[in-house]
Amino acid sequence: MTPGTSGAGDARPHHRTLADELRARDDEELAGLLRARPDLISPLPSDISQLATRAATRVSVLRALERLDTFALQTAEALAVAPQPCPRAALDALLPGPDCARQLPHALDTLRRHALVWGAPTAPRLVRTARELLAPTAERPSPTGLGPTLAEAAGRVSPSRMQQLLATAGLPTTHDPVSAAAALAALFTDADRMTALLDQAPDRSLAVLERLLWGPPYGSVPADPGPDVRWLLDRGLLLPHTPGTVVLPREVALGLRADRHGAGAHREPRPLPPELAGRAHHGPASADAAAGTAALAALTTVDTLLTAWQTDGPPMLRSGGLGVRDLKRAAVTLDVPEPEAAFWAELAYAAGLLASDGEADERYAPTPAYDDWLAQPPERRWLRLANAWLAATRVPALVGSRDAKGRLHAALGPGLDRGPAAELRHRILALLAGLPPGTAPEPGAVQARIRWELPRRMPEELRTQITGATLVEAEHLGITGRGALASFARSLLGGGDHEEAHADEHADEHADEREGRARADNAGKLLAAHLPTPLDHFLLQADLTAVAPGPLERDLAQAMAVAAEVESTGGATVYRFTPHSVRRALDAGWSAAELHAFLAERSRTPVPQPLTYLVDDMARRHGQLRVGACTSYLRCDDETALTQLMADRRAAALRLRRIAPTVLVCAAPPDTLLERLRELGLAPAAEAADGAVVTLGAAARRTPPRTAPHPVPDVSGADTDPALLAAAVRALRAGDHAASAAPHPAGARVPEPSGLPPRTSAAETLATLQSAARSGALVWIGYVGADGIAGQRVLAPVRVEGGFVTGFDHTAEEIRTYPLHRITGSHPLAP
Repeated sequence: MTPGTSGAGDARPHHRTLADELRARDDEELAGLLRARPDLISPLPSDISQLATRAATRVSVLRALERLDTFALQTAEALAVAPQPCPRAALDALLPGPDCARQLPHALDTLRRHALVWGAPTAPRLVRTARELLAPTAERPSPTGLGPTLAEAAGRVSPSRMQQLLATAGLPTTHDPVSAAAALAALFTDADRMTALLDQAPDRSLAVLERLLWGPPYGSVPADPGPDVRWLLDRGLLLPHTPGTVVLPREVALGLRADRHGAGAHREPRPLPPELAGRAHHGPASADAAAGTAALAALTTVDTLLTAWQTDGPPMLRSGGLGVRDLKRAAVTLDVPEPEAAFWAELAYAAGLLASDGEADERYAPTPAYDDWLAQPPERRWLRLANAWLAATRVPALVGSRDAKGRLHAALGPGLDRGPAAELRHRILALLAGLPPGTAPEPGAVQARIRWELPRRMPEELRTQITGATLVEAEHLGITGRGALASFARSLLGGGDHEEAHADEHADEHADEREGRARADNAGKLLAAHLPTPLDHFLLQADLTAVAPGPLERDLAQAMAVAAEVESTGGATVYRFTPHSVRRALDAGWSAAELHAFLAERSRTPVPQPLTYLVDDMARRHGQLRVGACTSYLRCDDETALTQLMADRRAAALRLRRIAPTVLVCAAPPDTLLERLRELGLAPAAEAADGAVVTLGAAARRTPPRTAPHPVPDVSGADTDPALLAAAVRALRAGDHAASAAPHPAGARVPEPSGLPPRTSAAETLATLQSAARSGALVWIGYVGADGIAGQRVLAPVRVEGGFVTGFDHTAEEIRTYPLHRITGSHPLAP
């Protein structure tokens, strides 16, 4: 670590500029700044002066303000209306109260850590850009409700009028308007003199001030104002703003608030977060059991959706996404509301299990990764879904709403990414993790807490929508059970605050990866203990129903989905055998004997006689009509059955023609003919050329290999890996040193080696890069780009894994990742 002057407590020295203060910070503090404001690292500034310049740009300051909690933001708003630098006593007056006094040091430390405040602790300064963004103006009111300062408002008052105001207020006249404004401001900020002045005010004049006190500070007046307003105008308590409009100067409002209400810059300072009230407390075992059941149901739901779409995938809209009718059809298939169906489709898409096939008639279908997913144990399958949900920036709750141009947001379509969604999701789950195990919070309390923690992170309506959706989706997925965070989800989330966690610059670069795998393995083990054991049986009943008292094994569940209809779901699933479902099983290739054997083997109760009769009756009728390819033909040994079919008006659309007593032909393809005949209540079977019964079923489809969609964070290119942050800080120090030592700061930060790029064996190259990543040394590498052009780089490697090396490229002055197979050689350089 490169030591700098520590910024702790009152020992912090006075610095002339923000750059000087950043330069005096130690490496941990600089890394903390880059972690808190990741936009500063991409691309990395050349030195600390440029870092300070970028940190003070409007876009970067806006992003930093979005990450502040309510009280830190109120502190910044108070500093924006205070003199610069702001004496600590003045800031205490703007944020009065014991709670504010206790929390103010932490709020100032947060602002300083984000490089929004600098200077001495006893007189902090707000960065100028932040002051311009937060200070109230007529066009952009502030949450403080304050108006312009008296000096700013007095610019519209003539010099002679300013002298009249002094005289009326009982002050001596001055020689210029500036000193006159200063004299009035001194009167209004002096508590005793201000109280004496207000004691002389008529009650109606005080009522006028009260109406403007908390904002907006602008009011309309007639051309000839009444005596109550005239009294205020004559003493400078109100000043003209535009014709017919007056404004309450900031000093007057603050003095009146302090005198009459004991308040400061805000009507309601909020130094403490709202309490996260518990709605109910369940035993941890009860919450875990509910979450485990939901987790298994989530696996079943995703499997059901993808199984349905592997043979009959919905088409993709021309604009991208799923059509409204197809979403409704998916909801019917899953027996869930449409918003929940959109969530499951989006979850499968985020996990890389679902994608479009890329054909001319583009449709959605499972990916090859779906087959690998099915082969894994339940806990590993759930972990894939849960991790995809935690990292996703797509917001399924937006499906069905419209964008700014009035276009409908479709499931799986464009426009659903919201950069802060993943961060907000993690923040909500962290709140749940802070509660005692088994405690379910009030959803309204979670909304209020998130509103306090991230008041500017996103629009209010969107934040509320995502927060509510996160709580619902967590329950669907089994992250929570009965509203309480499950124990296995706590393990998956891990512990520690990313803002406060710092890593040693020489730490093993694989430590975070190993920790993440260990958390996932632990979560999987904990989940496995709470998953209900799948059943290999069901209970047949006399009313043609079967009850599965728990989740069924996958093969059994698939068989029951063919042979019976799902009548109800929940803790137990009720299936009903119908003529249609039995015919479906026969169409799938089952014989009556196989169906009888299946029912007898899998039922823990005797097979009821009505079910035996139903199977035998459908088997006797099944296949009397035979459909083949002509385009299609229809064959039946019973001539009467064909005659009745020809006479049925409902079959007229098929345009059947009789070419023999037992044979009809049709122009429709066999699968269409089969479907139409079944709609008429018949039980046809398809046959091959040799007369054997065949099953006409669509083959399971898979897309070409697809990768899961990448989240779209609101700060692109930012990597807050501790090793990369350490490398970035080293580069900033080196650039600062070069800028101060060289007469031309624009020169190269690291001298580039001369001569041909190095050429070494692959093993030697890998060893050199790994050694440099451990020691923090610089390496000279030869590199061949995708265009075939050879070049050289000076690299500070921080991570070598998976066939890639990541580090700070001093030649390009940014963090880059290079594939090892394109590196022709490497050579260590002296520091």
